[in-house]
Amino acid sequence: MIASKNYPLGIIRTWLALLVHVQCSMAFSVAGHENTCEANGSVYYVGEWYFLDSDHCTQCECTAEGSACARTECTSLPSACIHVSHYPTDCCPRCERIGCEYRGEVYDLGEQFQPSECEQCTCENDGIARCLVADCAPPPCVNPVYQKGKCCPECKDGPNCYVDSSRTQVIPGGEPVWVDSCTKCRCHDGQDAGYWEGNRLATCTRVKNCSTEEAP
Repeated sequence: MIASKNYPLGIIRTWLALLVHVQCSMAFSVAGHENTCEANGSVYYVGEWYFLDSDHCTQCECTAEGSACARTECTSLPSACIHVSHYPTDCCPRCERIGCEYRGEVYDLGEQFQPSECEQCTCENDGIARCLVADCAPPPCVNPVYQKGKCCPECKDGPNCYVDSSRTQVIPGGEPVWVDSCTKCRCHDGQDAGYWEGNRLATCTRVKNCSTEEAP
């Protein structure tokens, strides 16, 4: 149409150049309006995912409405976790070891251990150490001794008892014992009712009309 009006060739070239410039400007303008997201000093296009430099546990997606971000959710640690580490590069803590901690000591799951002579313990799967405590029978003496490595006390000198409530004199169990010239005492033994109950005192009988100055 331009050539049909016989315009000078120079004018036609000028108009063509202007038309190309307008078309290029329109294309650039459309591209400039494409949706993007700016973060971490960078530009992200719609559909791209990225982590925030300020919080590497937060992940974002660039959408047409802007950045949509969510923080990483950490799974719960095992209930028997006894050693937790949190590395700077990790969003969530790590469980380094599972087991039981009992009185400052660490034991593996299922492990049986004896923290004292009277305790037998097991490290259960829930991370709790459960213990059984020995139930010692009353020793048949008034002066029991605790031996190293043994839970229950032992009667080193055998069964015995106190002569009377003063608890100053001890006699051996078994046969009756003359505690003075007029008094004979005997400790309870396993055949007696109420064995080692009460005050652990001997049963004594005194000879009638006896003076302690005389022999029995």
